[in-house]
Amino acid sequence: MKARMTNPAGVIPEVMPAIQDLVKAVKKGGVPETVLELVHLRASQINGCGFCVDLGAREAKRNGVSDEQLHTVAAWREAPYFSDAERAALALAEAATRLADSPDPVPDAVWDEAADHFDERQLAAIILWVATTNFFNRINVTVKQPAGVTGW
Repeated sequence: MKARMTNPAGVIPEVMPAIQDLVKAVKKGGVPETVLELVHLRASQINGCGFCVDLGAREAKRNGVSDEQLHTVAAWREAPYFSDAERAALALAEAATRLADSPDPVPDAVWDEAADHFDERQLAAIILWVATTNFFNRINVTVKQPAGVTGW
């Protein structure tokens, strides 16, 4: 498998510092790294981004996500390995990723559950992390960035 082109962030290198600053800022939002890793992995699975699923699973493992969670994140509703806060973040990530799938893509029940577990700054970080993940997914899927190949 070969990418269609050099990753756009490599073609326009001035973009990379802005992306790195965004990632650093979001990670200062007070959300546990494991939650951000799970959210990234789940959104990447939904979007079919092999590059981000591969890298996300490796990063999640490195940052303390358990093997049980890694193996079942796609079926988190049916798996006993997730805390209520993790479930709320995953539900929010799924809703915010699947915007076109529903006339009310982020229902109040999903939002309220997340708000029960995260304060406003943390919610902002989760929302920005989901948006950033979707940003990465859309770039990588468009250029067919292969899993396991560095391109950023």
